[in-house]
Amino acid sequence: MRAIFLGPPGAGKGTQAKRARDLFSIPQLSTGDLLRQAVKEESELGLKAKGYMEAGHLVPDEMVIALIVERMQQPDCADGFILDGFPRTEAQAVALERELEERGTPIEAVINFRVDPERLVERLVGRRICPNGHGEYHVRFHPPRAEGRCDVCGAELVHRPDDHEDQIRTRMRAYDQDTAPLIAFYESRGVLHDIGADGDMDGIARRVESALKSVS
Repeated sequence: MRAIFLGPPGAGKGTQAKRARDLFSIPQLSTGDLLRQAVKEESELGLKAKGYMEAGHLVPDEMVIALIVERMQQPDCADGFILDGFPRTEAQAVALERELEERGTPIEAVINFRVDPERLVERLVGRRICPNGHGEYHVRFHPPRAEGRCDVCGAELVHRPDDHEDQIRTRMRAYDQDTAPLIAFYESRGVLHDIGADGDMDGIARRVESALKSVS
């Protein structure tokens, strides 16, 4: 099963992608993680990407897609994968579609996470993150046992700069402009599944599982 998880910042697509990854035993592919790994390994693509990143520029679409396609050819992707947060624009979607169709491995499902915008702001403003990678908390919905401290390692939790309200609304406007048109793009391909992403994580996970099983 080859799927894309699509949704605005804070919609929970990363969390649900991890759940689906474990349930279906297929890898979750994040472009950010792939770029960092390629740079660390100093692969040909990684060295090229590093030049753009160090100069403060976006890595070109064709380079990102080449990195994704290269990753998809690894053995653990034989039964499918979940693309988390990519593509971000219609141009990227078209280029990705062309590459995958050439290989006879088109996207089979796109999960679109729908959340009320004001709920997203509330989620992100209250989000706190462990700097050592032990997960996320929320000051209201999922507070740590000790205020401001990670339950696992005790580190002081971080409030990311882009989780302040003005930055959140800027990110949401960028999403509406660049990424939201992908909803119509994938709907026209007959692979879009709208998922209400309000409510508890388990309920959302069940809706995602049902949608993915309908095409697997």
